[in-house]
Amino acid sequence: MGGRGRSRTQRKHFRQSRENIWKRSKSDDIQNPENSGNSTPDDTNDRRVNRGPGWQPFATQNTGFDEYYKEQEIVSQEEWDTFIKYLRTPLPAAFRINSSSQFYRDIRLQLENDFSISLQAEDVDGCEVVAIKPLPWYPNNLAWHSNFSRNQLRKNQTLERFHEFLKLENETGNITRQEAVSMVPPLFLDVQPHHFVLDMCAAPGSKTFQLLEMIHQLTEPGTLPRGMVIANDLDVQRCNLLIHQTKRMCTSNLIVTNHEAQHFPSCNLHRNHINNSEFGNSEEPGITQLQFDRVLCDVPCSGDGTLRKAPDIWRKWNAGNGNGLHGLQVQIGMRGISLLKVGGRMIYSTCSMNPTENEAVVAEILRRCEGSIELVDVSSELPQLIRRPGLKKWKVRDKGVWFTSYKDVPKYRRSIVTSGMFPSGKTYEETSELDHETVTTELVENGKESTGNELQMIDDPMFPAPSSDAEVSTLPLERCMRIVPHDQNTGAFFIAVFHKLSSLSVTQKKNLSLPKKMDSSNAQAEISKNEVKEDSDGVEIDSTKGTEGQRSEVTIDADILENGIDEDALDTDSNILSKETEKEEAQPSPDTKTGAELTRGKRKLQIQGKWRGVDPVLFYRDDTVIDRIMEFYGIKESFPFKGHLITRNIDNNHVKRIYYISKYVKDVLELNLLAGQHLKIASVGLKMFERQTSKEGTTAPCLFRISSEGLPLILPHITKQILYASAVDFKHLLQYKIIKFSDFVNPEFGEKASKLMLGCCVVVLRRDDKDLSEDQQVDASTVAIGCWRGRTNVAVMVTAIDCQELLERLSVLKATETAHNSSSQLKADEFGHKNDSEIKEDIKALTPETLG
Repeated sequence: MGGRGRSRTQRKHFRQSRENIWKRSKSDDIQNPENSGNSTPDDTNDRRVNRGPGWQPFATQNTGFDEYYKEQEIVSQEEWDTFIKYLRTPLPAAFRINSSSQFYRDIRLQLENDFSISLQAEDVDGCEVVAIKPLPWYPNNLAWHSNFSRNQLRKNQTLERFHEFLKLENETGNITRQEAVSMVPPLFLDVQPHHFVLDMCAAPGSKTFQLLEMIHQLTEPGTLPRGMVIANDLDVQRCNLLIHQTKRMCTSNLIVTNHEAQHFPSCNLHRNHINNSEFGNSEEPGITQLQFDRVLCDVPCSGDGTLRKAPDIWRKWNAGNGNGLHGLQVQIGMRGISLLKVGGRMIYSTCSMNPTENEAVVAEILRRCEGSIELVDVSSELPQLIRRPGLKKWKVRDKGVWFTSYKDVPKYRRSIVTSGMFPSGKTYEETSELDHETVTTELVENGKESTGNELQMIDDPMFPAPSSDAEVSTLPLERCMRIVPHDQNTGAFFIAVFHKLSSLSVTQKKNLSLPKKMDSSNAQAEISKNEVKEDSDGVEIDSTKGTEGQRSEVTIDADILENGIDEDALDTDSNILSKETEKEEAQPSPDTKTGAELTRGKRKLQIQGKWRGVDPVLFYRDDTVIDRIMEFYGIKESFPFKGHLITRNIDNNHVKRIYYISKYVKDVLELNLLAGQHLKIASVGLKMFERQTSKEGTTAPCLFRISSEGLPLILPHITKQILYASAVDFKHLLQYKIIKFSDFVNPEFGEKASKLMLGCCVVVLRRDDKDLSEDQQVDASTVAIGCWRGRTNVAVMVTAIDCQELLERLSVLKATETAHNSSSQLKADEFGHKNDSEIKEDIKALTPETLG
């Protein structure tokens, strides 16, 4: 496939099924049905030995890999054997507790006091099992890892219980299964609740979830942080994975977009202001341009830092992988810097060990920005995280040849091997085009011509003589961080932290321009399609995120970088028509009521601004429905409700879901509408209400019920349709799902339920010291579920998995309270047997520390 027009290389041409040496093939059980079901490790090994003569496991070695990284000296010769040994062993499982979860303290206590002790006492396959333990460098014991294999988790009863615990809590959003090194970049961003954060290459979303946790930290129930997160990804399918992952967070402070990261729009109002009175919004938005306090730039990479969980990379690895991605990584990094506010912080990170994708990209960004940014020394942060400084010296390998300087690169390869890949970044421009006997070059550094000293004449102009001395960068690249597998039994990772000192200069266009003649078809031919990103379950995802739509001979100047990219010139997503074509097709047909939909035969194609096939984002302004919702639930006037509701359907009569957005997400949406809808929004807002479509629901005073996702936010602000249940009745509701009014253990509860209006209601778990007739203040410990008050019963409107998780939480809380009461009683009994003098001595011994 070529790189021109409709024949341009597409992502689908590189899709291959990913194999994994650590996973037993399902075909074994098909070929050997007698071995299916429960099996021992010995049985598994026997089946592997008895496979067909053509089968063999992946070889966890690659001579090219060894040669390349030994030459780059990423580890010392003395460490090499240990380094390779770790790369050839499976990666330990790791997971993180969601700090914004209502039950995060209970889950942490359960890990510390239950599983850590019980698992340590178990003996599996005759070997002592290493207990799960928290990652020492992650704050507040919120991240854990273990060395358990899948077979161990399934075989042993205690481990199986732990495995089911992980699956359940991950599904409900209380924990996230994530590789340990993948948790590191967000920690160095120093995100605060008021920050605007951009995750440029976000899918599958584990880091985005971390960023949302940081935004929501310290927020009280019923309140929202001032900040927000925009999570972007190029691939539509990966955006869906991102939405599924972040949906567990239940946040109204998130927008998911679908753009090429290197061309992410800035929505400049002063350049693209249009009249959008059709949206009912005549006021200026709170912001006039998208700029961010924090940017996470976790770019597409060759992924050889993930060899421990994706061993098929061993056989596919080659040095050209990093060379093909270098240009794209620089573009994404530069776009991130341009979207960053002065004083803001940006993280550049990869899961690659290749200096061409790491230090070379960082050095090129520093050179192009010319003092507007700096590398931050974060060596004092997270002191228990073992990291190594970035490299100052490296070489570039292309087609089996090592180059130490750009002047050594043959001219026919300079479209692939660019000057920015080398430590110095020096460019050598040819001055003779027709003379094939000699090659005369001039050194150009920092946009200025050299003194005119020409290089020595070479016999073969196509293959210049290599330089003897490797270049050494003068930039402070030692401030970058390299994480290697054998330091703390992890994967490999690279992280650099940028701080923006000033706006990018408009006069430095030459240094900011991209390398010339970077034909996308040639570059993509060099890119290995093995990029690995970790999904929510720690499973590898094959992706080439960000490589599609790469341009040839693109130049980005400082004005574009500071004031926003011209979407007409730069947006070449293959899935989007040209703007002229869109304008023609977006015109409403005589049979349609609005330009937000197109008719194709019997099917209607949704339109979001200029984006075809994308659901529109519209402010919901049906005052009749909104007033009915507010009256039915008794929503307080102090809660910012009107103006914060959106829908994804142009037809108000068929709206199924109503989403709630925070104030600053609202500002971004208003800016996007006024600027011409440059943002291609895949998901936005917190699902607050859903239309009840059952026959009984259509006769209720309010057609919309409160969703499980929106309940924690709106609960403190509603005054009607609330019931307070005892622990017994609450548990019965979770178990049986539907209970008649007369069948509740507490008859008073059934009577109160029968007096509510038909429709949605909220059942709150009553505290032991409260009476049913008393309202209790909503706080972080309040447990509530959405229900439907029918004509004769109360039915739970919660998913089965959420009911199961709540039952687990209640049983753990009950056991904890019982243990605490028993301990208190024992202490009281012991205290009661003492005489008066002993009691006085104990009282004197009390100190603030012991009381605390």
